[in-house]
Amino acid sequence: MFVTELSLTDFRNYHAASLELTSGVTVFVGSNGQGKTNLVEAVEYLSTMSSHRVSATAPLIRAGAESAILRARVQASREDPRLILLELEVANGRSNVARLNRAPLQRPRDLVGALRTVVFSPMDLSIVRGDPSDRRGWLDSLVTTRWPRMVGVRQDLDRVLKQRNALLKAMSGRSRMSSGGDEEVTLAVWNEQLATIGAELLHARLDTLADVLPHAQRAYETIAPVNNQVDARYRTGLDLDGVTEAADVRGELAVRLLDAMAARRRDELQRGVTLVGPQRDDIDLFIGDLPAKGYASHGESWSLALALRLGGYALVREDGTEPVLVLDDVFAELDTSRRERLAEVVADVEQVLITAAVGADVPDFPAERRFRVDAGIVSAL
Repeated sequence: MFVTELSLTDFRNYHAASLELTSGVTVFVGSNGQGKTNLVEAVEYLSTMSSHRVSATAPLIRAGAESAILRARVQASREDPRLILLELEVANGRSNVARLNRAPLQRPRDLVGALRTVVFSPMDLSIVRGDPSDRRGWLDSLVTTRWPRMVGVRQDLDRVLKQRNALLKAMSGRSRMSSGGDEEVTLAVWNEQLATIGAELLHARLDTLADVLPHAQRAYETIAPVNNQVDARYRTGLDLDGVTEAADVRGELAVRLLDAMAARRRDELQRGVTLVGPQRDDIDLFIGDLPAKGYASHGESWSLALALRLGGYALVREDGTEPVLVLDDVFAELDTSRRERLAEVVADVEQVLITAAVGADVPDFPAERRFRVDAGIVSAL
């Protein structure tokens, strides 16, 4: 799939912008702060209802405006001319409004999946060097790209954790022995929900990590000429021994989550917070025999983060969908050799959107299109 038209109203620094796009490679060139990344961020937001730059909606809305409107027309593929229209009104302080082919959607999150994207930006260095939440975020973004319904699962998990944490805080400091009161009954309900929802997300993460690793390995071998063996291992407080052999993997994971909650009950009550579940897991990344975090150089860390994103793109493609690949200010961080290798990797992608402060940083692609972005004005080069 690929975006054929993109229009923005009151999004970031754009009062209004409209441009036609094609399949293949499109490069947006402009100095920092001119709005080139805002264009690809809009595509990402229509795809995922989230941004790789901010978690709140207020920064997405132009100063002085009440809301921002994003529209994109998406073609199924080069061979399939069918088109769909995605529309999203992003508001601050109230729910977003989404439309698909001009028909309102009851839940804005139902727009997720109509357009698939894989985004790589300099902020992705945190996948290697940052906190566990950064690595969970990378894996979860790939999970939801593969299975858009997992957006709802993640939202349900956040809701359950919020309620369970509030209850644990209210119960904190009390005996670990069951009192038989209403709070105990309510806690048992939240335990069951956390186990069920957490098991579904954990199962999806484990499957996706196993599936993406071979693709990431191939991408890293292409980008890095030496010391190019990478690995990724899921780290959790659960005992996962024998889980994958179970007849019902999700059911087995739910049981082990419940067992872990029972084992950590006293600690949870003392601290008033949930200590069990996928929200506390991590992914250990390796280059060769050494952990990437703390040992990898800047170039190695950058190459590994890029390989993980490219691996995710290849996996979604293998699943049968051609996502839009966004490379936000990537080439400036690479030496000439790595730039050329990356260009070879993405040459056959159905649609690549690239941003760069300096046009010369981006290798020439066959039949590419380039735009200049200057103070929110987009013009063809």
